[in-house]
Amino acid sequence: MKSVVLGAVLALAAAAPVAAQTAPAAAPTTPAAPATTAAATKFNLDTPIETIAADPAGKAVLDADLPGVTTHAMYDSFKGMSLNQLQPMSGGAIPPEALVKVGADLAAIK
Repeated sequence: MKSVVLGAVLALAAAAPVAAQTAPAAAPTTPAAPATTAAATKFNLDTPIETIAADPAGKAVLDADLPGVTTHAMYDSFKGMSLNQLQPMSGGAIPPEALVKVGADLAAIK
């Protein structure tokens, strides 16, 4: 009985046209977009503060534009944050105008 069923399945499989299986078309690749000004700079306002402070030129910008930020008692608590993240929580200690200056000075670092 098994051989009859197996023979019938094999006969049906051989008689049925095999569905062509094609791989889905690959998405066309596009060339990488040219680096933007923000991406071309070494640091920006979204860079973690500790990363900026680890670079002598970056630390100089922080110390000049935001005195005391790298020596603040809570530095270890916020050093992993960016200046954009820290500013709203600063209670006005970091005014938006200061971020504009810091951003421009950081962009000048190559």
